[in-house]
Amino acid sequence: MKLLAAFFKLIRWPNLVFIALTQLLFYYCIIIPVFKGATPFVFADKKILLLLILSSVLIAAAGYIINDYFDINIDLINKPQQNVVDSIMSRRWAMFWHMFLSMTGIVMGFYVDFISQHFLLGISNVICVVLLFVYSLTFKKRMLVGNIIISALTAWVVMVMGLYVMIDFILKTGESSSPVTRIMRLTVLYTAFAFIISLVREVVKDMEDIEGDRRYGCRTMPIVWGINSSKVFTAVWLIVLTSALIVVQVYVMFFGWWWSAIYVLLLIVLPLLRILRKLRIAKSQADFHSLSTLIKLVMLTGICSMVFFKLYL
Repeated sequence: MKLLAAFFKLIRWPNLVFIALTQLLFYYCIIIPVFKGATPFVFADKKILLLLILSSVLIAAAGYIINDYFDINIDLINKPQQNVVDSIMSRRWAMFWHMFLSMTGIVMGFYVDFISQHFLLGISNVICVVLLFVYSLTFKKRMLVGNIIISALTAWVVMVMGLYVMIDFILKTGESSSPVTRIMRLTVLYTAFAFIISLVREVVKDMEDIEGDRRYGCRTMPIVWGINSSKVFTAVWLIVLTSALIVVQVYVMFFGWWWSAIYVLLLIVLPLLRILRKLRIAKSQADFHSLSTLIKLVMLTGICSMVFFKLYL
C-alpha cells in the first residue's frame, strides 16, 4: 500500500486529473457547442477521445517520473520530505515505469492516428516524450530554455485538442468553415493563457528552488539574473496576462456575457493582481511556494472558465 501511494505521489496524480479535466472541458464546453451539438468526425467514436486524453495523461506521468529520476540530489535539498525515487522506489523501477508509460502513450497516439486516418498525435507524442526526457536531463538546468519547454508542453494539452479537430474537419470536408475559425480562435486563447501562466509558475518555482539548484550547478534565471530581476520578468508577464484578460472581458460584455466577465474578474484577474502584490514582497522559500500554489489555483479557475462557452455559444 505504501508503494502504491508513493507511485501516485511520484506521478503527481492531481496534475494528471487536471490534464484530463482540461481536455474534457475543451471537448464538451467548446468543441461540441461550436459544432452546435454535433459530434466532430474525429470524435464520432468516443474511444478516440478517451485514448487521446489517456495518452496525454500517461506521457505527463512518465515526464514526472523521469524528472524526479534526474533530480534526486537536488530534491534532497529543495524537497527532502517528498522524495520517492531512491527512497521508496528504486531508480531501476522508476526508469522502467517511465519507459512503460511513455511507450504506452506513444502507441495509443499512433493507434488514434490509425483510426482517424491522419498523423498528428503519434508523432507529437514522440516529440513530447523526447522533450520531457531531454528537459529533465539537461534543459531544466539552463536559463529559460527549460521554462519555455514546460510551458509549451502545458499549452500543448489544449492545443492538441483544437488542432486535431481542425485538421480532421478540413481533411474530410475540404473546407475551412466558420466552426474551424471559431475553434482556432478559442484554441489560441486558451493555449496562450496556459503558456503564459505556466511560464510565470515555472520561474516562481525556480526562485523557490534556488538553493538546491545553485549547489548542483544549475543556471536557472534566479541564479543567473538574481531574484529581483526574475521578479521583474515574472511581473511583466503577469501584467501582460492580466491586461489581455481585461480586454477580452470588455469585448465579451458587448455580447452580454456578464456572468463570464464577472467570473474572470473575480476568480482570475483579482487573484493575478494578488499574486503580483505578493511577488513584490516575497523573500523566503515558503513565500515562493505559496505563490506557486496560488498560480496553480488560477490555472484551475482559468481552465474552468470554459464552462461559460457551454452556456453562451
